[in-house]
Amino acid sequence: MVKRKFFLIVIAIFTIGSLLAACSNNAANNNEDDSSTSKETENIPNEGDMKFPETVSLDIPVYDRAFEGWNVADNYYTRWIQEEFGKQHNIDVNFVPISRSNEVTDFQQLLASGNAPDIIYHYDMPQALSYYGSGVLQPLDLDEIAEYAPTYWENLKETIDQYSVVDGENIFFFAERPDFSNYVSIIRKDWVEKVGMKVEDLTSLEKFNEMAHKWKEAGLGTLGGALTANIYNYNYAFRDWPIDPEYRALYSDLMVADFTTEDTERWLRNLSYQYHNGLIDQEFYLREDIKGEFVAGRTGTYGEYISSNTDLFEAVLKNNPEAEFAVIPPYAGVPEGRKPQGRANFPFGLIMGINEAATDEERIAVWMYLEWLSQPDNLFKLQNGIEGETYTLDSEGLPIRNSEYSGEAKLSMNNNKDYWAVVTEAPYFGSEEKTRKAMENFWSPPGFEYIVNDMFKNQEEIREYLTPDALFTTVIESQNEYQADLNALFQELYLKVVLGPEEKFDEEYEKAKQHYLDAGYQEILDEKQAAIDAGQYNYFE
Repeated sequence: MVKRKFFLIVIAIFTIGSLLAACSNNAANNNEDDSSTSKETENIPNEGDMKFPETVSLDIPVYDRAFEGWNVADNYYTRWIQEEFGKQHNIDVNFVPISRSNEVTDFQQLLASGNAPDIIYHYDMPQALSYYGSGVLQPLDLDEIAEYAPTYWENLKETIDQYSVVDGENIFFFAERPDFSNYVSIIRKDWVEKVGMKVEDLTSLEKFNEMAHKWKEAGLGTLGGALTANIYNYNYAFRDWPIDPEYRALYSDLMVADFTTEDTERWLRNLSYQYHNGLIDQEFYLREDIKGEFVAGRTGTYGEYISSNTDLFEAVLKNNPEAEFAVIPPYAGVPEGRKPQGRANFPFGLIMGINEAATDEERIAVWMYLEWLSQPDNLFKLQNGIEGETYTLDSEGLPIRNSEYSGEAKLSMNNNKDYWAVVTEAPYFGSEEKTRKAMENFWSPPGFEYIVNDMFKNQEEIREYLTPDALFTTVIESQNEYQADLNALFQELYLKVVLGPEEKFDEEYEKAKQHYLDAGYQEILDEKQAAIDAGQYNYFE
């Protein structure tokens, strides 16, 4: 664990003052007698009303997606939570904004300054393990969760039992994940038809590129694009099928890019081809506002998490009233002869841990909050708002969003998901059929219900080719050590290969691969292989 200790020393350098104070306090506590120590835990909830005798401060992280006009830390719903939950239990609930696009840096800075929330979370296990390896998470008492959050525990106990353990300790707790996803890739249907093709014709990557050539010739625009960074799932469609579990465990990783396999080489060759032939946004690597390019009519493809209050289509139609939209077929980005592989979600949503600095009272307050949020009425209001204002109920009791509502109780982007995602990744209405129907209402912008219907159809069509990555049950220390440097290096190297002369692709890629391996990736592969050989990973068929 030398690297883990080194990491902690580095943090100490940046936070020497606060850590020295904390160490002093800890030392004092350790030297106190039993009566003094027990005083620290006297402030536990009363059995009758589950109310803390003394006020407890609970800091909950919430993603800040820069939604215009929305204060993630202070709005109708945060005040409602404080009134209905916090006030009832003598808990002061504070929401800590975390940038969705820069979340790891935000958490690291908050941890280093001693201001991190009581929950530390991420959507991917390698990063969650990285937090654990950095010593910022405390072990969990599962009996304590069951005591203070019985509903939450009943919903998640099997998941927690199966996936919580790291190096023999219970570390993580999770949100549920019903098997529904609302990420959708959109294409300008009118552009496709203007060049004599149909959306249904896009049955392979080759056909997709053919269409893009015709767009260019017709002066319509290009495919959309953005810098590949921080999340690395770009080469799945270029992989062999069926999957080799050990290969998948070795090279699949959202947090550190696989740069050395034939899968990535195929992806890079296609991207280079698209770039040099003018098929893709020529400034994709600089583009921060890719949505703006689609709205302005300069690009014809765009992907996002869709919801009933999505403004994408309305924004495009303001610039071009004749625009039409469709969902990109699942085979459109797949080379001929390959399968539409993708990274399936794990059987859980957010992966969460308790901040090592959280007190017993703060940890118990977390469980109480998850319990309150797990109650159907509370969850329903947070997901839908106020009946008669933000939504109405149909004949089956399913909510129908009022898209015209703009009052104080207006929901944030993606229907307030960033507040309720700590207990579930998607709403559930008792059965898959009913939930799917509700999701059509939940995610469909008025007038574009067909987009969500086609999204569901595509998901069903390729479901067998969506598989989750392997999960390691031990920390890959070298990954923690080299991740930041490799992420920066990956951006530099892949762009050098893609943007460089096509005739030098092979030469540049070979040099780039070796550079990447020498910069720490080979150590990661070696450590992963050792963990695989030791059986310290799980793979899900």
